[in-house]
Amino acid sequence: MSRRVFAIVVPLSALAACSSPKGPYPTLAPRAAEVIDPRVPVEKPVIVNEPSTTLRAQLANLISEAQAGDAAFEAAISAAERSASGSGGPGSESWVQGQQALSAAQAARVRTTRALGDVDAITARSLQTTGGIPAGDLIAVQQAAAAIAEIDRRQAERLKAIQARLGG
Repeated sequence: MSRRVFAIVVPLSALAACSSPKGPYPTLAPRAAEVIDPRVPVEKPVIVNEPSTTLRAQLANLISEAQAGDAAFEAAISAAERSASGSGGPGSESWVQGQQALSAAQAARVRTTRALGDVDAITARSLQTTGGIPAGDLIAVQQAAAAIAEIDRRQAERLKAIQARLGG
């Protein structure tokens, strides 16, 4: 008898396990969160603030310093170009004078290169003290750095041309 009961009870309990209560069944459609592609970056709005008046004043002073340095460089580079155009071969007296004028022009760049370094120092100081730099400040610093870097680039090109003329 126990075999017969066992043969009836086991299949009935297996059938009962497969049945479910009546009611709303969960949908198999994708949920809203599953529709989003996880590889697509989430856009974060960038809040651009106005740079502080202190920062604007610092950057304006550095640009003015670079421009003043460019005026001093202009006088020195003009003398170096004149000296290099009339210089003789390497080792001659006129060549030595051209090299000295070139050195004076390189020394005259110091105000421009210092201003460029000071702009970088402003950014570095902000990163060290606050761990970042606000977007508006960063834009202002980048614009000032670009203006000073352009002056620096022009000066470097002129120096390079004189060096090529002097054979060095």
